[in-house]
Amino acid sequence: MKRTAILLVIFVFFTLCGQTQNVNLSLWEEDIPNYKPSDETEQADTNGIVRISKVQKPGMEVYLPAKSNATGEAVVICPGGGYSILAYDWEGTDIAKWLNSEGIAGIVLKYRLPGSESNIVRHKSPLLDAKRALRLTRYHAEDWNIDPNRIGVMGFSAGGHLASTLGTHFDGGDPDANDPVERFSSRPDFMVLVYPVISFDPKFGHIGSRNNLLGKNPDRELIDRFSNEKQVTGNTPPTFLIHAGNDEGVPVENSLMFYKALQERDVPAEMHIFPKGGHGFSLAMDNEHLHSWTDMCINWIKNLEK
Repeated sequence: MKRTAILLVIFVFFTLCGQTQNVNLSLWEEDIPNYKPSDETEQADTNGIVRISKVQKPGMEVYLPAKSNATGEAVVICPGGGYSILAYDWEGTDIAKWLNSEGIAGIVLKYRLPGSESNIVRHKSPLLDAKRALRLTRYHAEDWNIDPNRIGVMGFSAGGHLASTLGTHFDGGDPDANDPVERFSSRPDFMVLVYPVISFDPKFGHIGSRNNLLGKNPDRELIDRFSNEKQVTGNTPPTFLIHAGNDEGVPVENSLMFYKALQERDVPAEMHIFPKGGHGFSLAMDNEHLHSWTDMCINWIKNLEK
């Protein structure tokens, strides 16, 4: 008992001293929306990149910088994987650690994938989870030393589609909700989209992501609703876009069309197109020129109007 008490005191001491923290939270403790019981179990392939599939209990892994280094910004990170898996470390936890090195809180979203048998309506779960993650981050902002008006979303590939869906399909929260978390807005204050899937137009959309999210024969209304270049308004958050011109997985037109839509509605936006890099380069640690996107991104975040 005495040893346990000492360990508890040590833990509290280091926490109060502002050491980097790592917190795991379930998005919903009970009554997960759009969920039905099934025999599925979550799977994790750790051979190389960590690939998570068949997510049953969505959650978020919160990486907080030391309090003395914190800038007040936070970013909810949506890993990619074509809406079939989550590239959880490559486009998730590694990104959170990089953001922490810049004083920014990184929150990795483990969202449900649409192909799971546990979904009631396949396309609803990812967006429900992303909205909840934004609300939870605002709800915990004071505890996590975060400014609730400086919370963004970042997404890679299909995670970029989810991030841009959040940025164009958000809501202001329900002030009468019994759950206090649901009273908060799900609008991100800014978006960072890295080689994102944006459109489901067959000319340049990523058909694999579309099929996984909407099914193989979606109706036109659903395709248009989730072609996010068509959903931009004047209230869409400021956006930073990164893409490679030779991306054969997700054509660069996805970013170009979204940037054009932002410009037409006077939404602040910055875009960088690299001539080479292909698809799925993450932090691009092996390419000094391509890796410069990370410095550009940090400078953009820190120079947003406050």
